[in-house]
This record gives sequence, structure tokens and C-alpha cells, in this order.
Amino acid sequence: MSLFQGLSAFPLTPTDTAGKVEGATLARFLERIIEAKADSIGLLGSTGGYAYLSRETRRDAVRVAVDHVGGRVPVIVGVGALRTDAAVALAQDARAAGADGLLLAPMSYTPLTAEEVYRHFVAVAEAGGLPLCIYNNPSTTGFTFTADLIARLARLPHVVAVKMPLAANGAYADELERLRALTPDGFAIGYSGDWGAADALLAGCDAWYSVIAGLLPGPALALTRAARADDAAEARRIDAAFRPLWDLFRTHGSFRVMFMIADVLGLAAMEPPQPILPLPDGERGAVEAALDALGEIG
Repeated sequence: MSLFQGLSAFPLTPTDTAGKVEGATLARFLERIIEAKADSIGLLGSTGGYAYLSRETRRDAVRVAVDHVGGRVPVIVGVGALRTDAAVALAQDARAAGADGLLLAPMSYTPLTAEEVYRHFVAVAEAGGLPLCIYNNPSTTGFTFTADLIARLARLPHVVAVKMPLAANGAYADELERLRALTPDGFAIGYSGDWGAADALLAGCDAWYSVIAGLLPGPALALTRAARADDAAEARRIDAAFRPLWDLFRTHGSFRVMFMIADVLGLAAMEPPQPILPLPDGERGAVEAALDALGEIG
């Protein structure tokens, strides 16, 4: 199986108030993913809060993760940054620490043009020298990759995959057909947006880049395996059990909800980086009920 296939689990990045990585907590998150036998770990993605962390913190997180994982599961590292030189440095840091692959989102303040994004990817892909996945996440970056730009990037050395957002109107099969016609054989097309995972997987996508798998890898892997085996009934059954959690993700944002899940499960008492505020205590009951529907508590 290629690096960007199957279930990629994205954990939170635990840090103390000074921004230092809490290695023991990160190792605890990673061990759950490893024990569940997820296909890869997506370190420092949006769920990992990469945009809120310094270069030093991100470098330490990669070092802790690679050392703990010890090659048991591939580690894909997010290297998005506002400046190209910063993203290049992060890609070099990840490679030096032993990462297996890279994930790159075109962060920006000034809206970016397609040519600016293309040149950004050229520089980072060359500097990183590792298999790289395009991170198409317009809800956070404000930039939407066209199919033509994805096709252009897919011809670059090292660019081997794309992480797509939810397909418009749930038209995953049509979007997959269009992208596969434009990209080289073996170019991996995966999706994020957890509440669309069942539809995307059943339509034949290559990977689910999963928020919830960062803390609940077991049921996320069960959904992935069922869908990839074309067991639609089982995939729909598991997805239905996830539905209360998907509703919380849509209402509050998955990033906020994940911090409360970590607390409810007794894995870590963490707060998101300010200015992001934690979920109100009044939502704890809803989170507990959503986890209970999955058999995770109670």
C-alpha cells in the first residue's frame, strides 16, 4: 500500500503553556493509533494545530513522534507556513527528523494566485525531497485548487497525492473520475471532512485523512475497512453511530471538539491555543453521548 492510502489519523499536538511539546501525552495519542493499525499518522495537520505552533515546537513534535513510532507506522508531517522559505525550512526539518512524507497547505494572508501556489509547491517539494501530498483546504486557507492546478502539480517530482475537501453535493465519484483522468497513474486522491468519509470511501477514494482517528482510531479504521471492502451496509452502520459526533464537528468545529474528547476519555486535559476557546462545559454531555453511541465510554 502506498504512503497516502487507507486511514491517516491526525492527532492533536499537546503543548504546555510555554508552547513546549508534552512528549508523554503525544506518545500516548500515537500509541493508540499504532495499536489500532491505522495506515499512517498525519502529524501537524489542522487537528495538530500546526498554524499556531513555532518552528521549534513543530520540529520537536516531529522528533518525538518519529522516535516513538520507530517505523511502525508511516509519519506524514504538515509543513504549511505563510512564507515559502519557512515552509522549505519545515520540510527540511521533517526530513532530517525521519518523516516519511509531507503535507503542504498554501497558507496566506494576501490571497494567492495559482502561479504563486505552484511556485510555492515547487520550492517545498524540491527542498523536502519526500513524497508530498497537496492539502486542498479552502475553508482555512482561502485558496481552492482547481483540477487543472492539481494536474500541473501532480507532474512535479515528489508530488504524489492530494487531500481534498468535501465534494460539492456529495459528488465524489464524479470528482474522482475527473481528477484521475488528469493525473498520473498511482496519484492518490483522498478526502478530509469526517462526516463525508463514508461517501468518499464508498465512491473509491484512496484515503481518509481523519480528524477523529487521532483519538478514536478503532471505529474510524472499522469504517475505512468496511468501505474499502465495498461493504456499504457495514460502512453506513458505523457512520450512523458516528453521526452525533459529526453533528458536533459541524456545529462547533472539529478542532474544538477534539480537545473535549481527549478530556472525556481521560487521555489529556488540554485547551486549544488562544484565541480559540474550549467548548463550553455545557457541551460535555453531548460529547459524552456521542462517544457512548460509539461504545467508547459508559
